[in-house]
Amino acid sequence: MTLVIVIFFLFIFLGVPIGVTLGIAGVVGLVQIGGENFLMMAPKRFFEGLDLFTFMAMPFFILAGEIMNRSGITKKLAEFADALVGHLRGGLGHSNMIASVLFAGMTGAAVADTAAFGNTLVPAMVKEGYSRPFSCAVTVAGSIIGPTIPPSNLMVIYGSLMGVSIAGLFAAGILPGLLICIACMTLIAVFGRRWKLPKGKDKFSLLRICWAFKSSFLAILMPGIILGGILFGIVTPTEAAAIAVFYALFISVVVYRALTFADIVDMLIRTARITGIVFLIIASASILSWWMTFMQIPQKIAAFFLFLSSNPNVIIGLILLLLLAVGMFMDINAALIILAPVLGPLTTTIGMDPVHAGIMIVLALNISLMTPPVGACLFVMSSVSGERIEAISMSLLPFLAVEVIILFVVAFWEHLTMFIPRLLM
Repeated sequence: MTLVIVIFFLFIFLGVPIGVTLGIAGVVGLVQIGGENFLMMAPKRFFEGLDLFTFMAMPFFILAGEIMNRSGITKKLAEFADALVGHLRGGLGHSNMIASVLFAGMTGAAVADTAAFGNTLVPAMVKEGYSRPFSCAVTVAGSIIGPTIPPSNLMVIYGSLMGVSIAGLFAAGILPGLLICIACMTLIAVFGRRWKLPKGKDKFSLLRICWAFKSSFLAILMPGIILGGILFGIVTPTEAAAIAVFYALFISVVVYRALTFADIVDMLIRTARITGIVFLIIASASILSWWMTFMQIPQKIAAFFLFLSSNPNVIIGLILLLLLAVGMFMDINAALIILAPVLGPLTTTIGMDPVHAGIMIVLALNISLMTPPVGACLFVMSSVSGERIEAISMSLLPFLAVEVIILFVVAFWEHLTMFIPRLLM
């Protein structure tokens, strides 16, 4: 066991891609416990790690996000958000958050949100007089709404691995995502008064809202199609993802005429690359997960947590601290695949609803997307804006604090998290 752990952390320290690290550590574990006979299991585990129909939803949602970004639909959503709240002090910051909520219902990808609004809203905020680090921090803080409000690739992974209803997870993610938006907008309002942040040039106007809504109506309709179909049992998440791609292509090519054949080819290549990376991590992690199961590591960790305390609230707190700590140093897809089989049974032992536990775990890992040293959204924002990660991280601290508070509210207040899922049952 020690050799596998040493290899795992050594490779991470050396900067070896996480998918390769997981695979090598898992193969070493198989050889260590069973020699060449167990080594023959590696290809089978690698394939079976991906042999789930629901995983097909991921490349479709990724492609839908690429289409939305490339076709300029993101800009239309930002304009609608600005029409709603741009007149407030700190208006562009508020618009950034509202746009993140709208964009979340289409792609469920934090990195896509960061890249899209990093290219559009951050320059606009800087031009209006906001500091660049603050503008970047607002965008990064809003980006994690993407994988919290459905659709969410992390929820697809968790639901597939743990046998939890993906539709239930999607429904449970709505209120936490909206809470994050409200909390961050409250913080922006506080900073707006303290720092005299600029207001939008245009005053509040119902006519302007109507024009912006008309311009972006087809884009705003997309989340309703996706979520309505899933939550009311009309389509599966995979089918909804395929419909999302078809719908995004239709309005981008036929209605807005914003895409060329070359754009479509480029988006397909980017989708294949992103999907390939995620699927490599999932497949490699399945080898390591089998080794962990054979070594009874999940049971040992659960026993250790229960040894520390039998109080469910204390155990939930320990789980959250573990997730936030691991997320600071590991890719969240890998962290989810490794920790879900460990923490899922533990949450069941202390009486948590499987959907509630899933949202808690997913949200904790989402928050780690904005924490150094390996927060993916931080790196994307730094590369898009040219701002230093250190400066973005410092401006991000207040937003990080309020989002961690929301995480604890979600974890300890089950009725809030489960309100929508139980309403739809």
